[in-house]
Amino acid sequence: MSDSINALILEALEDLKARDVAEVDVRDKSDVMDTMIIATGTSNRHIRSMAVHVIEESKKANMAPLGSEGLEGSDWVLVDYGDTVLHVMLPEAREFYDLEKLWSVSPANRTED
Repeated sequence: MSDSINALILEALEDLKARDVAEVDVRDKSDVMDTMIIATGTSNRHIRSMAVHVIEESKKANMAPLGSEGLEGSDWVLVDYGDTVLHVMLPEAREFYDLEKLWSVSPANRTED
């Protein structure tokens, strides 16, 4: 399902003129998701509109999200589809949290004592 939900998310984001959309493969770094999609919006209203549009389009395709956070005036909205997590952020939040860089770091090798 992740390929089809990813395509749906990307198309819905394009519909509402999302900026700097990135699709990040995190399969080798996470046990809880395969893909993060990150997009930038121009205002709180824009990021909310994009997230709501993605949610509505996915529901129409019988792929409703597991949940969402930040729809009430936040500078960062997260929509969880299980294998895929969407982050829609204001430029300042995206720059500050720099999720692409954070998730590009390889996990440290742990040794047992």
